Amino acid sequence: MKNDIIRILQQNARISDAALGVMLGITAEQAAAEIHKLESEGVIRGYSVILDEELYDKSTVYATIELKVTPQRDCGFDDIAKTIMMYDEVESVSLMSGAYDLAVEVKGSNLKDVALFVSERLSTIDGVLSTATHFILKKYKEKGIFIDREEPDERGLG
Repeated sequence: MKNDIIRILQQNARISDAALGVMLGITAEQAAAEIHKLESEGVIRGYSVILDEELYDKSTVYATIELKVTPQRDCGFDDIAKTIMMYDEVESVSLMSGAYDLAVEVKGSNLKDVALFVSERLSTIDGVLSTATHFILKKYKEKGIFIDREEPDERGLG
């Protein structure tokens, strides 16, 4: 049941307890209790809104920054990641396999803000060896939600 609840909430976190209960064949109270349990256990960490930035705020800029870092003795990449996470501009930090170590997703009010964040804050952190910034030009799909206003042709015809 846990997997079903999570799958449904990922598609629509605003679903009512009653509707969730109907979908799962349980009462609204049982659905609410299951959600509360998942939240208490830390399985569900929060809820968010997926925006179409083109409609909301055209000036907002998103970027993914690849970082090569020197892992620190006894804590590996954790301390550097925790330092980076504390900046308001940072949306997410992930440890990666491959050519770079950390992927940092940031949000700024313009290109210059993001560039200054990288040059003045990220690149000056002890242990950061190099950065590569990739600006996101357009989002088509986020967290399973189509951002582009055109609905996809489910027949695969275009």
